[in-house]
Amino acid sequence: MKFGIYVASQWPQGTDLGPQLDNLLAQVRMARLNGFDSLWTAQHFLTAPMQMFQTVPLLARLMAEADGMEVGPAIMLLPMLNPVVVAEEAATLDWFCGGRYVLAVGMGYRQEEFAALGVPFEQRAKRFGEAIRLIRRLWTEDEVDFDGNFYQVKGVGLSLKPKRPGGPPIWIGGAAKAAVERAARLGDGWICSFRPTLPELVDQFATFRAARTAHGMPEPIDYPICREVYVGTSDRTALDEVRGPLVYKYEAYASWRSEAEQAAGGFARQFDNFVRDRFIIGDAERVKDEIQRYRETLGANHLILRVQWPGLDQASTLKSIERLGRTIAEIR
Repeated sequence: MKFGIYVASQWPQGTDLGPQLDNLLAQVRMARLNGFDSLWTAQHFLTAPMQMFQTVPLLARLMAEADGMEVGPAIMLLPMLNPVVVAEEAATLDWFCGGRYVLAVGMGYRQEEFAALGVPFEQRAKRFGEAIRLIRRLWTEDEVDFDGNFYQVKGVGLSLKPKRPGGPPIWIGGAAKAAVERAARLGDGWICSFRPTLPELVDQFATFRAARTAHGMPEPIDYPICREVYVGTSDRTALDEVRGPLVYKYEAYASWRSEAEQAAGGFARQFDNFVRDRFIIGDAERVKDEIQRYRETLGANHLILRVQWPGLDQASTLKSIERLGRTIAEIR
């Protein structure tokens, strides 16, 4: 079983980001020393007033501390990006991390991002599939002729091919049934978001496996899942230690989504119910049991763990990573 660290890349307005970058570097070092296998971070645009480091330059900086680890975005918002740029940058990053890059991509949902980047929101699904086809050809062919509905390439090739033969694996994110089926059809793997509960993941995994079989696709190497994780010294107090940072994070998510979610409000009042079967929080023994439950229930073999949220101090984060390292060693 593989374990990944999903580092935070967002901070409240006014936060001094100099120390925060140093903190991320220390977290990656701690994760590598404690047996973590992969490194991930998010992508969004126009998140003000929340401050956010952009994905590609951040991953390039963090790779220096992630020797031997797989590295990737989770997820890159492909429909609003130029696939030639995505393919070029992925090839470069694959060399930087020794052929261990994974390109995890998704559709995106914030209409503000699409509008600002000049991409019609209603075209996102068609652009998505076309972009994946073009990226794969650019990674594997010396000279590409591609005449798509949205992208055209005429007899040219990438600046360099990825280090990994055939290019990095492409994982596709999504939660709706159609999105999971799309991942089964187009991707080398499917990556879930942090939001689904364990019962919801059971249904999504079944949908993915059924669609994979129906399309005659091979079994993926990785079955990743993303979870919010914190290991405290006491099972009784662990949830309270991260309540504030998690409430802040998920209230920010709600503000980006539908008016219905915003109107529901009061996330703090719903928090204890929301975390059930969704977050992995407790002492080392509880976290170990929960990780094993996900593995046995889903057949997941790559747990991507977000370990910090705005407001959780660095000392607590590093201690949690260290405790997770001991749990990882026990599970293996």
